[in-house]
Amino acid sequence: MNKGCLVQCSANYMPLSPISFLERAAVVYGDKVSIVYGGQRFSWKETHQRCFKVASAFVLLGISRHDVVAAFAPNIPALYELHFSVPMAGAILCALNIRLDSPTLSLILQQLEAKAILVDHQYIEVVLQALDILSQTKYNPPLLILIPEFDQSSSSSSPIDLDLPPGTLNYNDLLQAKAEPNFQILRPSNECDPISVSYTSGSTGNPKGVLYSHRAVYLNSLAAIFQSDMRKMPVFLWTVEMFRCNGWCFPWAVAALGGTNICLRNVSAKLIFEAIRLHKVTHMCGAPSILNILADASENDQAREIKSRVEIIVAGALPAPQILTKVAELGFNVSHGYGMTEALGPAIVTPCKPGQKQSQYNLMMEGVDVKDPNTMESVEFDGKTIGEIMFRGNTLMLNYLENSKPVHEVFKGGWYRTGDLAVRHPDGYIQMKDRARDIIICGGEVISTLEVEAVLLTHPQVLQAAVVGRYDEVLGETPCAFVKLKEGFGGGGEASSREVIEFCEGKLPGFMVPKVVVFGDLPSPTGKIQKFVLREKANLVGGQE
Repeated sequence: MNKGCLVQCSANYMPLSPISFLERAAVVYGDKVSIVYGGQRFSWKETHQRCFKVASAFVLLGISRHDVVAAFAPNIPALYELHFSVPMAGAILCALNIRLDSPTLSLILQQLEAKAILVDHQYIEVVLQALDILSQTKYNPPLLILIPEFDQSSSSSSPIDLDLPPGTLNYNDLLQAKAEPNFQILRPSNECDPISVSYTSGSTGNPKGVLYSHRAVYLNSLAAIFQSDMRKMPVFLWTVEMFRCNGWCFPWAVAALGGTNICLRNVSAKLIFEAIRLHKVTHMCGAPSILNILADASENDQAREIKSRVEIIVAGALPAPQILTKVAELGFNVSHGYGMTEALGPAIVTPCKPGQKQSQYNLMMEGVDVKDPNTMESVEFDGKTIGEIMFRGNTLMLNYLENSKPVHEVFKGGWYRTGDLAVRHPDGYIQMKDRARDIIICGGEVISTLEVEAVLLTHPQVLQAAVVGRYDEVLGETPCAFVKLKEGFGGGGEASSREVIEFCEGKLPGFMVPKVVVFGDLPSPTGKIQKFVLREKANLVGGQE
């Protein structure tokens, strides 16, 4: 074929961007409810207008293409809107973990060189402390924009008594100002331009800024629709934080389908069940702890039957089987997601049904495999041979943010190397064994800390568990368990170290049984347990009775 016959122009090609999802929703679903937050409701037409005004205001404030706009807020309407208004201004959104302390936040803002930070009123103090630290460096502090509470039913809507820096703006003022008459949305000139930066949880002690492209986000949003079995106009309850991989791309996915976002400032069993009954929630996501919240809900919260089943995807170590059974009985279809920040969230989703291990891979992920990291050969489908989980496709990160980490290490060989070890079963099911850095080699035996933790979590008194390797002169390493008990069982309670060890002896091979058990809180300042801290501690303890 003559290449001259091939024409690419604005009629048949536009850079992919999720901005288009909002524009379409405003036309196709204009009067349908887009956001519910307490007593506040918006339509898709109103959400589009609000985002357009904020984007226009950003440009007038001097925020230009590829500038970073940070946000420090829970799952409120403003944070949802920023997923559209920031890229509509040509800028890059960075939704930050609201559990960050001020020194860490200051360092991240330096790395981002953020031009503005929008902060929810509830978190203003930690941001002001971070800006004070930042003012003592060579970096210019970002413009501060305060997001006030507009849900009048909330007791947290009192005025802020803190002294705010000169020039601080109010988010509502951006919305009330008239949009620039000649303002036009700054669409990406290249669909591989960055749209957002998401930070990893820092479980290794080194949080990394991960850059996402318009293209990857657009495609992953469509993949999320398929993975979660969404239909037209779903009702999505925000129990997964939007700062985690941009809410796994669901801010954009829900817009694509003209669905309704139910925003929650705080998550509790009472609020979840109320939202499900009142708004007929169809989907929700989050950490596995959400399953414990549902299972432990009071009888009063669970009293009224859920009329239609709710799809829920959780990512992380699953709780005990009895928790999964209880949640299923309450009316939830639970699926387990596996992924990471670099893959924009879950890349593999597996239904949690007895005897069913049929995993659904991300539709836009071209390659999902378990390989020998040295030879790059796929491992046998025997359920025994351990390899590294690897991905390649259109829904992976662009790069790590400058100064975070060199990307060539994880893209070596043309695949993204997850650092997670797994086996592949004859039916193709990928079973994760452990993180490469967490695996324990005990006397030549390979121990998956995840498998030991799964057993510990079946103990009726255990709420959280983490297992790490502890140095041993003879065996090299032995398992050391750190355990947090459920409320009411005290520091050690009835579950002594010996009793927990005996419990494991009845369920695990001898070499996998923890030799030491330590009770107490587990370090998880950003929501994920920091095993590097526990590894250091493991070599300083001798057990706890």
